[in-house]
Amino acid sequence: MQYKWMSKIHFEKRSTTARSVLFFVPLLSIIVGLCFVGLFIGATGKSPFYIYGLMFEGAFGSEYGLSETIVKSIPLMLTGLAVALAFRMQLWNIGAEGQLYMGAFGATWVALNFPDWPAYLLLPGMLIMSFITGGIWGLLPAIPRAFFKVNETITTLLLNYVGILWVDYLVYGPWRDPKGFNFPITAPFSENAILPVLGDSRIHVGLILALLMAVVLYVVLKYTKWGFEIRVSGESSIAAHYAGMNYIRNILLVMFVSGGLAGIAGMTEVSGITQRLQHGISPGYGYSAIIIAWLARLNPWAVIVVSFLFGGLLVGGYSIQTSGFPAATVAMLQGAILFFVVGGEIFVKYRLTWSGKGGNQ
Repeated sequence: MQYKWMSKIHFEKRSTTARSVLFFVPLLSIIVGLCFVGLFIGATGKSPFYIYGLMFEGAFGSEYGLSETIVKSIPLMLTGLAVALAFRMQLWNIGAEGQLYMGAFGATWVALNFPDWPAYLLLPGMLIMSFITGGIWGLLPAIPRAFFKVNETITTLLLNYVGILWVDYLVYGPWRDPKGFNFPITAPFSENAILPVLGDSRIHVGLILALLMAVVLYVVLKYTKWGFEIRVSGESSIAAHYAGMNYIRNILLVMFVSGGLAGIAGMTEVSGITQRLQHGISPGYGYSAIIIAWLARLNPWAVIVVSFLFGGLLVGGYSIQTSGFPAATVAMLQGAILFFVVGGEIFVKYRLTWSGKGGNQ
C-alpha cells in the first residue's frame, strides 16, 4: 500500500471584489513597503522605528510641519488628479512631471510679460496659460497614441526630460535674472502674480484650487456623459466603439485635460512658492503622482487624502537628515511602496486557493 499526497496553491479570479479587499490590500502593501525599507535602515545600525518616528514628528508633530505638509500636498493633489484621470481611460500618462514644468513655463511667460496687470487678470491669465501649455504637452503623445497606437507610456516619459530641459534652458539662458548673481532663476514675479496665502503660513490658495479640481473631476466622472464614456472606454475600447463613442476624440481630450491639471500644479509652485521660475522647481511631484493615483484607486477624494500623506512623507524626509540619513530615503520608500502596491494588485483581482487530494494506494 502506498500513500500519495498532492497539493497545489493557485490563483483564482474573483467574480466580485469586496470593499474590504480594496482597502486592506493597498494598506498591507504600504506596510510591507515600510518593512522592506526598514530592513535597509536597520542594516545601517539605525532603528527603523526611530527613523519613521522622526519622519512622523517632522511632518505632523508641529504647526509648522503640518503647514509644510499641506504645502507639499498641493502639487501632489493636482498631479495625482491628472494621472488618475488618464488612468481611468487606461491611458498611462507617465508625463505629469514634464507637464508640470511646462505649466510653470506658461505661467511664468504671462507673469514676466504682463507684470503690471492687476491680480484679478494676471492670476487667471497665468492659470489659463499653465493649463494650455501643460495640456499641449499631454496632447503631444496622445496624437500618435490615438491615430497610430504608439505606446504613450514611453512617449510621455521621454517628454518629461524635454520639458525639464526646456525650463533649464530658459533659466540658464534668455530668462535668467541679470541681478540673480548668475543663479538659474528668472526675475522675481510682481506682487500681482503671487498667489495669496492663508493666514501667516505658506499655505496658498492653490489648496482651494486643488480641492475644487477634485470636486469638478468627481462630478464629471460620475454624473456626466463624458465621464461615462471615459469609464466605458477604460473598461473596453471595443465596447466604446460598439456604443458609438468617439474613442479617438476621448483619448485626445482626456490627455489634454490630464496634462492641463498637471500644468496648473506648475503654476501653483512658481506663483505660490518660488515666486519665480527656477531650476528644479519639482522634487518629483509628477512621478509621485503615479503612486498616489494607484493608492487612491483613481478616486478623486482618495487622491486628496493620499496626497496629504505623501506630502508628510516628503516633509518627514527632510527631518531625518539630522540623523545622518539623506532625504533620498523618501524616494526609496516611495519606490518600494509603488513596487508592492502594483504587485498587490494581483490579490485584488485574484484570490489564493488551495487544492489537493490525498489517497492510499
